[in-house]
Amino acid sequence: MAQPDDTAPTATARQPRRAAIDSDLESVLAAIRSGPQGAEIAAVFDFGGTIVDGFTHPSLRKRVFRPGAARTASATLLGGIRNGLTDGQFERFLQLTTRALAGRNEADLDELGAQLFRRAIYGHLYPEAWQLIRTHEAAGHTVILASSLTRFQVAPAAAALGIEHVLCTSMATSEGTLTGYVEGKTLWRNGKADAVRGFAATNGIDLGRSYAYTNTVADVPLLSLVGNPIPVNPDRRLGMFAAEQDWPTVSFRARQAPGLGDYVRTYAGFAALLGGATLGVVAKSYTRQRREMADGLMAYATRATLRVIGVRIRLSGAAHARAPRPAVFLFNHQSQFDVIIVPRVLEGGVTGIGKKELTRNPIFGPLMRFVGVTFIDRSNTERAKAALAPVVETLRGGLSIAIAPEGHRSYTPGPLPFKKGAFHIALQAGVPVIPVVIRNAGEIAWRDSMIARKGTVDVAILEPIDVSGWSPDDMDDEVESVRRLYLETLLNWPEPDAS
Repeated sequence: MAQPDDTAPTATARQPRRAAIDSDLESVLAAIRSGPQGAEIAAVFDFGGTIVDGFTHPSLRKRVFRPGAARTASATLLGGIRNGLTDGQFERFLQLTTRALAGRNEADLDELGAQLFRRAIYGHLYPEAWQLIRTHEAAGHTVILASSLTRFQVAPAAAALGIEHVLCTSMATSEGTLTGYVEGKTLWRNGKADAVRGFAATNGIDLGRSYAYTNTVADVPLLSLVGNPIPVNPDRRLGMFAAEQDWPTVSFRARQAPGLGDYVRTYAGFAALLGGATLGVVAKSYTRQRREMADGLMAYATRATLRVIGVRIRLSGAAHARAPRPAVFLFNHQSQFDVIIVPRVLEGGVTGIGKKELTRNPIFGPLMRFVGVTFIDRSNTERAKAALAPVVETLRGGLSIAIAPEGHRSYTPGPLPFKKGAFHIALQAGVPVIPVVIRNAGEIAWRDSMIARKGTVDVAILEPIDVSGWSPDDMDDEVESVRRLYLETLLNWPEPDAS
C-alpha cells in the first residue's frame, strides 16, 4: 500500500501512463453490500468534488450574495467549495476565509452556512454520493465527512445527508466571535489523514477494512490510509496515481445549472400545460361531469407538458396504481414538478392535498383548484386538521387522494420524516395507503426551481398497505416502517414494467 506523503505524485517520461480502473457505481455498491459489515468499518467522504460538485462558475455564486459584509462572507464560503483545489488555491482560500470571517459571530455564520446550503449548495449534491452514504449506513458502517473546509460550509450538508461525524478545519473563537485564526491543524493533505487516524483510534475503527472517497491528489495520504481507496471523478494527477496503485475509480455525473435550452423548453412546457388543460376540459365537457373534466385536464395537461419538456417516465408496479381504489397514494417529494409526474402515473380518479401557498402559484394554483385539491394552512394546526376532515368523505365517495407525507420537499434524494396525517385519513376512511416512490425528480428540476431539464424520472408504485389494524394513538413505528420502504426502494430499485 502506498504511504502517505506530503508531495503530490508525478509521472516522468520514463513512466508509462496507465489508465485508472474505472468501476461502475453498481459494482462498488454490490461490493459494499457483500463485504464486511459493522461500525468498526468507516466510510470517509471528502466534500467538494466528492459529496457536492464544486462551485467554479461565478454566476452560481452571484445568486446568493447579499449586500455589505454578508456578501463577502457568502462569496468566501461558497467560493471555497471547489473541485480539486491546488495547494496554492487552498492557501489563498484559507487567507480569504480567516480575513472575511474575523470578528463575526459564530452563530450568525452557522445560520449563513445553512442559508447557503438551502439557496445553492443542495442543488449540487451528487445523488451518487447519497446512494453510497446510505449503502454504507445500511451495512452498519461509520460514515465520516472529512473536509479541509470549515463547518459553516459542510455541516448543513452533513445534517441533510444524515452524517453524524464531521471532521473539518476549525476556526478559533473568543466568546463566540471568530478571531481570524485557525484552531489546531488544517485538514489539508496529511492534516486530514491525521484527523481520520485520530478518530479511528478513539472510535475503534479498522482502517485496513475501511473506505475513503475523494477527488483530489491532495488526499493521497487519506486514500493510502484505508484498505478500500476509491477516487471519485479524480483530477488528472490523482487519476495517474490511482492507475499506478490499481485503485478503482468511479465517475459521478457533473451537476449543472439549467441552460438556455432548459428555460426555453420549460416555458414551452408551461404553455403546453395550459393548452393541454383546456383541451382536456373541452374533450370531456360533453359529460357535464366536473370529475370527468378534471381527469381530462390532468391527462392531457401532464402528457403535453412532459413531452414538450423532454421528460420520460419509467414506471414500475403500474398495476398497483389501478387497484385497489380508492386509496391514499403517498409520494416522496423533491421537485415542484412532482405535481405533474404523480397525476400522470396515477391516470385519473385522484385529487390531492397541497399547502395553501400553492394557491398563489399563477399556473398550478388555478388548475389544482379545478381538480379539487384540498389546500391546508400549515401554519395553523387546528385549521389544517379541520381542512382535512372533508378528505375522509372524499375517499369514502370513491375518489383517491395523493399526498406527500413529508410535508416539505427534500433537499436530498432521500425522504424526510413522514407526518402522520395521511395515515390517519386512510385509517378513518377505511382505505389502504399505496407508496409511490419517485427517483430522479430532483435531477429534472432542483427543489426550489421552476426550470426543468430533459431526462428520465423513475417511479415505482409499491403494493398497497393495509392500515386498518393500526392504532390511531400509536402509529410511529408503523409510519417509520413505511418511510424505510422508500429508502430501501431507492437503494434497490425494481425492474421497470415491460413497455
